[in-house]
Formats: sequence, C-alpha cells, structure tokens
Amino acid sequence: MKSAVHRCRDVEHGRGQAASGAETGTSCLQVEQRIPISKDVITASTASAMWFIRDVCGIVCAIITWLLVLYAEFVVLFVMLLPSKNLTYSIINGTLFNTLAFLALASHLRAMCTDPGAVPKGNATKEYIESLQLKPGQVVYKCPKCCSIKPDRAHHCSVCKRCIRKMDHHCPWVNNCVGENNQKYFVLFTMYIALISLHALVMVVFHFLYCFEDDWTKCSSFSPPATVILLILLCFEGLLFLIFTSVMFGTQVHSICTDETGIERLKGETGKWGKVPCWEAMQTAFGGPFSLSWCSPFSELSCRKGPADHISIPQGEIIKEDIIEIPLA
Repeated sequence: MKSAVHRCRDVEHGRGQAASGAETGTSCLQVEQRIPISKDVITASTASAMWFIRDVCGIVCAIITWLLVLYAEFVVLFVMLLPSKNLTYSIINGTLFNTLAFLALASHLRAMCTDPGAVPKGNATKEYIESLQLKPGQVVYKCPKCCSIKPDRAHHCSVCKRCIRKMDHHCPWVNNCVGENNQKYFVLFTMYIALISLHALVMVVFHFLYCFEDDWTKCSSFSPPATVILLILLCFEGLLFLIFTSVMFGTQVHSICTDETGIERLKGETGKWGKVPCWEAMQTAFGGPFSLSWCSPFSELSCRKGPADHISIPQGEIIKEDIIEIPLA
C-alpha cells in the first residue's frame, strides 16, 4: 500500500493543484505521521439482502458455468451410469457425482449473491465521519469514484462500482468480487468443481476401458460415434477445469493463510498491516473453529466482526477532499 505521503501527493497531482506548494508539502508530512482508519471501524452496510451485479459479461460467464456443469451431469448419467450393467457402480458414482455437483452449484450461487464486503456508498459526509467518533490524529480516505470512506485494505471495483473490503479480485465466472464476506463460498466452488472434474475424468477412463472390452453398441444408449464425441468433450472439459480450479483453489488458500489478497500482492501492498496466523485466518474466513460447516455453502459466517447490516447513515453533503484529517475543519 502506498504511504500516506505518496497517496497525498497522488491526489494533489490528480486534481491539478499546483499552487500552495509549501503548504501542500507541510500537509503531506503531517498526514504521513497520522494513523489511517481501521477497516473494523467502517463496517455498516446499506446493501440489500440480495446482492447481484448487473454485468453482461459476468452473467454470460455464470450461465456458461451452469451449462457446463449440466452437460457433465448429462454425460455422466445418460452415457456412462444408466447404461451400465453394474447397479452398485452406478448408484455409488451417481450419488457421489450429483452430491458434489449440487454443492458446487450451491457454492456458486452463494459466491454470486453474497455481498463481498461492499463499503457503504456515498457516506463521505461530515455527519457520518463525526458519528464514527474518531480520535484526533487519524486520517480517513474518500474514494472519489463511489464517494465512500475507504477502510484499510479496501479497493474499488470498476465492475461492481463499489469499494470492497479485502478485495482479492473480480471473478466473471461468479459475476462478483471475491472479498471478505464471500471468499469461503468461492473457495468451496473451486474445490467442488475440481472434485467433480476429477471424478468425471476417472469415470471416462473406466467407461472407455469397458467399451473397448465389450460391444460399443451395448455400453451406451447412443451410437458409438456420438458416445465417443460426448466422452471426449467431457474429458476435455474435465481436464481444463480441473487444472484451472485447482490452481484457483490453491491460490485462494494461500491468500487466506498469508493474510494477503491477490490485488495486494499485485500492487505490492505487503507488510503494511499486522498479519494474523494462518489457522486464525482460516477460522475467520470459514466462519469459526474447524468443523464440517467449513465444507457447507449453506452455513453462515458466524465469526464476522462488526454491527448488523442496514445501519442508518447520517445524511449530508459529500466532502470534496479525498484525504480527510481528524478533527474536521
């Protein structure tokens, strides 16, 4: 993260204030020694219960994700399992695959429709800042794009048009940012997609071996050419998404353990805050001590700190300055 003096200079340069150079230099030196506001101070959210980003690219990618899972479901059931002569094999693999697919789609929905940690929009008012009861010597930063007070480690997303707390990245496949509140669901989504991809690949290999040993006309309800094409497409899809989601899963777990988001690594904003131990960070991200609820996309994140949603924000005129010192002028 840039130092306060650098951020102050960037703001002054962007606004074209060349005058009062001596005064600006003095102000920057003062800001450098001031304490930024913690992200835990600004936690109120005015977002509705349903969070959904109206982005055409993201919506298309989300629909494609569901269609690909449904295609895999179709091939697994109607090409490999139902025509199989081994009932036990079909029941076990069908139950396992359908359970993992259901959890993957449920995790996708939760990641897409959960507020990732959006900072209240348009709260950069004198009345709201005074309601925070900050101490003299602190400094707050206003996002010039969404006119919100930015906590530490919050970044503005140009797609969501909001500042997101602990934003890792914006993922079009879930049509949402991956942030403080929905990172667990994104991790579960990548994990379950990787598992069903691996499971589908294993079943494709066994089905090919079965068809080579038996008559191709009896190992599937479709013609041999159609069966081969469907299996090859599923194999390609499974291999592609196994690699992609496994890498994403590992990256997200590494980000949680190191308490460092992807956008912070990209911008070089490392070592600017007190990092928490790996296990504590995992418990925070997944909602409590280790249990089976870590693997459930239906469990709420119970250990989130901060007040409840829908807290009223004092209204007033938006402050023009991007760097606001306490006490207010």
